[in-house]
Amino acid sequence: MIKTTKSYFDLGDGQLYYETAGKGSPLVLSHAAFLDSRMFDAVWEPLSEHFLVIRYDMRGFGKSSPVTGPICRRNDLDRLLTHLGVEQAHLVGCSLSGEIGLDLTLEQPQRFASLTLVGATPSGFQLQGEPPRYLLEMFGAMQSGDIDYANELQIRIWLDSEHREAGQVDATLRQKALDMNRIPVSQSTFFIADTQPINPLDPPAITRLESVKCPALVVAGALDHPEVLRAADEMVKRIPNARKTIIESAGHVPTYEQPDTFVKLLLDFLSEVK
Repeated sequence: MIKTTKSYFDLGDGQLYYETAGKGSPLVLSHAAFLDSRMFDAVWEPLSEHFLVIRYDMRGFGKSSPVTGPICRRNDLDRLLTHLGVEQAHLVGCSLSGEIGLDLTLEQPQRFASLTLVGATPSGFQLQGEPPRYLLEMFGAMQSGDIDYANELQIRIWLDSEHREAGQVDATLRQKALDMNRIPVSQSTFFIADTQPINPLDPPAITRLESVKCPALVVAGALDHPEVLRAADEMVKRIPNARKTIIESAGHVPTYEQPDTFVKLLLDFLSEVK
């Protein structure tokens, strides 16, 4: 078993919990905004056999500090990597973390050797059509303080996804997702930190995807919301060195649902990155 080092990084106005394992080229695993770094439990050991793997909890998630106001999440990630002495890394960014990583690489083109964007949409991407089912009901439950119901609805939206019901998703994975998501829901992380984040990328990523310099792997679950799939098409069409993979029978976080499939896909991709 490969040893995992666990620690905290003091940001001055909060702490980031992070873990590292393995050796070699740095590979950062950045979680979706309804889970935390535990979403990578099943891929942690296999990837640490090949890379120096880093995972962390964003503020307001997992073991990191609760948020007290709007923040700039790409700045948190950049400061963590600087603290660890990492000048350049490969990034796996899931959902919101994919947006954060894409923004950071546009701001600092040298920061990442590659991007793997999973269920991500670029900043400035305008959603069309109907919102995900349960979304408005979920916001209402959060605003009324009904933590249990808001938690359940958010898992219906982002884990069960558009085309499945709760009973069609692995029960163990679903309960673990509920446990992870309860932390940001109970702390009102989204409303406090992310409705109006500090220093959003200007202009947003959607206007300059052609400027991404590093190779990119765009991954989506076939059962995800149609707008996420449309965003994947847009990114792979406009990012110069990008490819797309759709993982069948998976929703918004195929990294979490199908870890073995994802590890093989990622290792194949990274083996070709120069």
